[in-house]
Amino acid sequence: MYEEYGGAPSSGTVFGIGKIHGRNCVIVANDATVKAGAWFPITCKKNLRAQEIAMENRLPIIYLVDSAGVFLPLQEDIFPDKEHFGRIFRNNAIMSSMGIPQIAAIMGPCVAGGAYLPIMSDEALIVEKTGSVFLAGSHLVKAAIGEDIDNEALGGAEVHSEISGVTDYKMKDDRECLETIRNIISRMGKTVTAGFDRTDPSDPDYSPDEIYGIIPEDRSKPYDMYELIARIVDKSEIDEYKAGYGKTLITAYARIDGWAVGIVANQRTVVKTKKGEMQVGGVIYSDSADKGARFIMNCNQKKIPLLFLQDVTGFMVGSRAEHGGIIKDGAKMVNAVSNSVVPKITIIVGNSYGAGNYAMCGKAYDPRFIFAYPTASIAVMGGAQASNVLLNIKIGQLKKEGRELSDEEKQKMLDEIKKKYDEHADPLYAASRLWIDAIIDPKDTRRIVSRCIECANNNPDIPKFNPGVIQV
Repeated sequence: MYEEYGGAPSSGTVFGIGKIHGRNCVIVANDATVKAGAWFPITCKKNLRAQEIAMENRLPIIYLVDSAGVFLPLQEDIFPDKEHFGRIFRNNAIMSSMGIPQIAAIMGPCVAGGAYLPIMSDEALIVEKTGSVFLAGSHLVKAAIGEDIDNEALGGAEVHSEISGVTDYKMKDDRECLETIRNIISRMGKTVTAGFDRTDPSDPDYSPDEIYGIIPEDRSKPYDMYELIARIVDKSEIDEYKAGYGKTLITAYARIDGWAVGIVANQRTVVKTKKGEMQVGGVIYSDSADKGARFIMNCNQKKIPLLFLQDVTGFMVGSRAEHGGIIKDGAKMVNAVSNSVVPKITIIVGNSYGAGNYAMCGKAYDPRFIFAYPTASIAVMGGAQASNVLLNIKIGQLKKEGRELSDEEKQKMLDEIKKKYDEHADPLYAASRLWIDAIIDPKDTRRIVSRCIECANNNPDIPKFNPGVIQV
């Protein structure tokens, strides 16, 4: 992204969840080697996602700040709107009112908007000689009011620790600063949890490393989702709900690292058509949607976190499906996902297309965390289908202009369209735009899901489940 400006690796921000003295904390750090820590539009989105995770899971958040503020050439895409730069400071205030600790370490220059974030935190540390914070740097002060002053005298550690009182701790170097943050975290009191059920963990009967051999490189090839689940859950055991009904959707209770979970997973099946047998890639039928909706409601009733394993090409189409009420049944499942109040964790294993992405708790449906395997593909539809649709539209446009394409020209255009479409459906493309939180190694699935539930368990506020209007 932003190649015309020289790029912005990782959007100039590194963030994740780490444990400090045994406590899960969100950590956000500016990378000053990327445009002096200036904020691109995606930097803002990434920081807002970090704050969202902290708020949803009631996790302390630590900012390691060194920022030049807004990247001015793109200011209109980061400054004025609701989900832009100012939302971050609004969230600072909201998190303080929620009792979520925010600690900021000023380890480099923090200018303009970049100055508000650390000072709106609950506690601010500043490093001598390297840290500074001001609304306008020395050059802008000179231009604006004619005052001649350097940055250290304007807003350095001594100024803000001994004169203005803006910062709370003056640190001699980065090492002391980080150690002080650790000390602050170590003294925090324990919090009430959500109370999700956990027993002693048991390893799966099959090695998670075997997942590599289960998922095919070619997303059109068949595989058995039960085999994948057996490498994730404790003792490779599940209690399947409605096992003989709606077989393109697996719904099951299980444990992952001791945590009770409800699993909703797509299953590829073979169906008979007029043209013979056909592999169906995780299509959701009416019976599958009905089963999924009921299972999601059951998990909410029992306060069991949900794990969605996506490999879905969408809902079934055609006259038989439409006459059977697929839209109503699909809406029922989407309704249940939308109103679900227990933590939802989504992993995109393979395809994630169309309304199937929605029903299986895509990003728009507020999963606490959403990840993808390297084999994932996220789009409205598959590349082959989309490229043919787009080609036919292009051919129709050219016909109106009195032009006809040769077969070679059609094939060349089709290849170009498909190549571009497939690039946009790639998980790297999705991850860079924060449609997913991370691309994960499949063998780490069990560990990551356990950690996510542990984080979610830190928030005791689980609203009462109200399924809304669901036609049965």
